[in-house]
Amino acid sequence: MTQLLDIQHLSVDFNTKKGLLRAITDVSLTIQAGETVCLVGESGSGKTITSKSVMRLIDYENGIISEGNIMLNGIDLVAMPQKELRSLRGKKMAMIFQEPMAAFDPVFTIGSQIVEVIMTHQQGSRSKAWKHAVYLLQRVGIPEPDIRMKQYPNELSGGMLQRAMIAMALACGPELLIADEPTTALDVTIQAQILQLLQELKTEFNMSILLITHDMGIAAEIADRIIVMYAGQVVEQATVFQLFEQPHHPYTKGLLQSITTMDSDRSNKLYSIEGSIPSLSDLPTGCRFHPRCPYATERCVKDNPPLQVVNGRLTACWHAEVLVQCKDWSQKHLKVDSLDAPAIEVHATSEAREELVDGDNLFAIEGLSKFYPIRNGILSRNKTVIRAVDDVSLNIRKGETFGLVGESGSGKSTLGRVILQLEQATSGRVMYQGRDLGNLNATGLREARKNMQMIFQDPYSSVDPRWNVGDIIGEPLSVHEDLNTKERRSRVEELLEVVGLDRTWVDRYPHEFSGGQRQRIGIARAIALHPEFILADEAVSALDVSVQSQIVNLMQDLQKELNLTYLFIAHGLNIVRHISDRIGVMYLGKLVEIAPSEALFLHPAHYYTKALIASIPLPDPTRTREYIAIQGEIPSPAHPPSGCHFHTRCPAATARCREEQPVLREVGRGHLTACHYPAL
Repeated sequence: MTQLLDIQHLSVDFNTKKGLLRAITDVSLTIQAGETVCLVGESGSGKTITSKSVMRLIDYENGIISEGNIMLNGIDLVAMPQKELRSLRGKKMAMIFQEPMAAFDPVFTIGSQIVEVIMTHQQGSRSKAWKHAVYLLQRVGIPEPDIRMKQYPNELSGGMLQRAMIAMALACGPELLIADEPTTALDVTIQAQILQLLQELKTEFNMSILLITHDMGIAAEIADRIIVMYAGQVVEQATVFQLFEQPHHPYTKGLLQSITTMDSDRSNKLYSIEGSIPSLSDLPTGCRFHPRCPYATERCVKDNPPLQVVNGRLTACWHAEVLVQCKDWSQKHLKVDSLDAPAIEVHATSEAREELVDGDNLFAIEGLSKFYPIRNGILSRNKTVIRAVDDVSLNIRKGETFGLVGESGSGKSTLGRVILQLEQATSGRVMYQGRDLGNLNATGLREARKNMQMIFQDPYSSVDPRWNVGDIIGEPLSVHEDLNTKERRSRVEELLEVVGLDRTWVDRYPHEFSGGQRQRIGIARAIALHPEFILADEAVSALDVSVQSQIVNLMQDLQKELNLTYLFIAHGLNIVRHISDRIGVMYLGKLVEIAPSEALFLHPAHYYTKALIASIPLPDPTRTREYIAIQGEIPSPAHPPSGCHFHTRCPAATARCREEQPVLREVGRGHLTACHYPAL
């Protein structure tokens, strides 16, 4: 294979109000023709900046390549002026962004934007460009491509828009495709489709791929080589098999240990790397990972290790050769003395979890529906409704964690908001400790809400950035309790300590914290009034794998200490399996399966549940998953299919499924499914 991309000793600075800030330091990597290389690491590691440096997009963000070279097939990209670079973007190298809505212009149709790329770089008529764009949309799996060409970005779902962006990136047959977290915001089913599509297109178009991800399962599935970054530096480079078989850097080891899998022991705490990634403006001396490393020595504190060859791969650790020879290094969960993470403690026995299945109900939800009316035109009398939640019934036991999973648009978040009475139900009842919440007046509902709190997906957007931590956490106390300023501040400081933060940070502001720390602040606010019930709506979805583990461990500890009940909404199925006692699966507004956590994953009864589980990436390159093709995307809740809503995508659908809607029925102890032909 020939070398396509060659980056040597790259350093990038950014102009800030306080002067130049170095974002990445001495980064070197190569990509061969036809090879897939994955950049992995926590947020803030420098992965995206490295990729944008290749495209020279940092020039538009006050970025400067201060040192090093970037060669693309013999072409010097660093020395090339922007005018000439524009002729290479799209033709020689293209990029798929994490958020497709930001990549498309909302005022132009999908087709016109793809055609523009083709016309810019290639000779030929507009009609030929149009035909080629239609072919590309069809090739990436978009149904009715002729119609989609004339639609605007807002008219396509997230998964479809991501496919359209891939089509646009492939429009001129680039040699290098850079994909920056292309599946992070997608459901596991759509994610599996996109990954499979990228692998097919790589072969078909003879491309090289630079894939940026923090999901080690994706890296294991698609990568030939993996490059691990930390705090702006490369700390390890290895083939995918080398890395997963025996990582050589403690940071890589920590990332792999933090992965939650189907094989993880649910009775143990999740492993997490202590602390958080340092700020670029306040980097530690020596090895940048040493403040979080259980193996750090005095030499690590003083001297920064170079990236050097150890056992046939590159690693930047003074003690790599010694560590990999340790008896426990190859074990998935290390259990060494003071060098390792704190001792793992058991959360709940299987017997305790069995008791929760038959425990007392905190919530009894009966026939709950939430419809949103929409009009087909200003003067039209014909009303259509979006059936966001459609006749849902379930119980949530005291002290349990009830997980709720399903693709985006399945109604999970709407159901949570209706349960908390943040939205009014169209029909049905929400019974909380025997009281119908829908019948309470404003005073009664306000009093009930003291016992029902919420943790949001993005803690930064759910708080006022102008408020300090004391105001944010203390607001519920100000509303519901009669405390003076000194008493309220003391309570806030106690809450900060409970969630593992420094009590002296009470006067800091949200922007001064990392994502994981901000989520801890959100949890502190949620438990301030000692509630009985907490709705966690995608509370860990946006976090890195290690930070995710920290938050899940904290939530489980608080559940034990405060006797909390959780409704845990997420699309990361492995995390839901770990934290939940029972799980409900939603599809197009309806519950299609409810089961104890282990039973659901070991013996899924609904074909939709089987497809969700089969779509989970396996963080082991030596194993291949049983891929169950789930065709298309979730239909519109305004026009759901007749009969079983899932029949349009179900591999086992029959005429009965198309005509008759199944009801939830018991197929095992505490295991219910809405399927005419359960897959047991």
